[in-house]
Amino acid sequence: MQNIRTMAGNNEHDGSGRGVDNPPRVTPAGDRPKIVRRNVDGVLLLDKPAGLSSTQAMAAAKRLFRAEKAGHTGTLDPFATGLLPVCFGEATKFSRFLLDAEKSYRATLRLGEVSQTGDTEGAIINRREVRVTDTRAREVLTGFLGAQSQVPPMYSALKQDGVPLYKLARQGIEVAREPRTITISALSLDSLVDHDMVIVTKVSKGTYIRVLAEEIGEALGCGAHLTALRRTATGGFELPRARTLDELAAMSEFARDQVLLPAQMLCTNLPAITLTDEDEKIFCNGGWLDAEVQHASQTTPFAVFARSSRFLGVGEVQLSELTRGRPRLVPLRLMATGQTNAPCADS
Repeated sequence: MQNIRTMAGNNEHDGSGRGVDNPPRVTPAGDRPKIVRRNVDGVLLLDKPAGLSSTQAMAAAKRLFRAEKAGHTGTLDPFATGLLPVCFGEATKFSRFLLDAEKSYRATLRLGEVSQTGDTEGAIINRREVRVTDTRAREVLTGFLGAQSQVPPMYSALKQDGVPLYKLARQGIEVAREPRTITISALSLDSLVDHDMVIVTKVSKGTYIRVLAEEIGEALGCGAHLTALRRTATGGFELPRARTLDELAAMSEFARDQVLLPAQMLCTNLPAITLTDEDEKIFCNGGWLDAEVQHASQTTPFAVFARSSRFLGVGEVQLSELTRGRPRLVPLRLMATGQTNAPCADS
């Protein structure tokens, strides 16, 4: 924890299913039934099923919890499964701090077949002979470790002039894409049976496993595409702690609420600062604090706590001419006070 020395300041910053088993429903005459929503705050570790987009899975979880507000922290393709952290209420303010985290996957590659999309969603467009040994596979995988450039696929949600690339790809249009710098910090062979190769990997933000599978296939000389993908970890969260939609649906509402993690869990990778009672009041009212922090650079984010260990939000350390070269902690995202998992007006 770091120490803070208070300075005057006034910079303003934003801090910006089913009841016990069946939630109560309001049914106005002539209208569709509506769920009575609640102010639910926390992080759900969801085990996303195949066949649902991340948005659809998030919406299903939101309905089960009757939550007013929800968001997720990293898209999984519809055919992919695994860990999808879903944020409710106040936790949505801090979801971006998990988006930059490394992610781990278990992926199955079908060797000798290249698909239009790099996975099972596209037609097979090329078949080749497969002559790959375990030794050769491990040698090739080792060559992919470290920082490198990766060109995003055409079948992706990235946009060109406001149009998603996958829509252009479906029209047979291919456009140039800027390569991204990614890092593969772990990549190993789990099994190789016939033409199916299973790998486990840990990658940086922005890495497309579909593209990695295609590149591995080319390096092996036979081509490949993804037939299964499962996210096993992200930002310190691991898959064994996740719940499926079916498991959540079978719980009472009280039991579901107990599986939620506090919003501060999204910020565990950030350095932490603890404030005095006086500094807490200034920070929570949008004021800046003169920060005595080590190794702080421009716009360094910190998780900020009260002396009681209560999570207050995230502050940003700023260094500029306006601060005369002295680091200042400025509120970036603040937890609202008095939040509970209580029912609120339906909307």
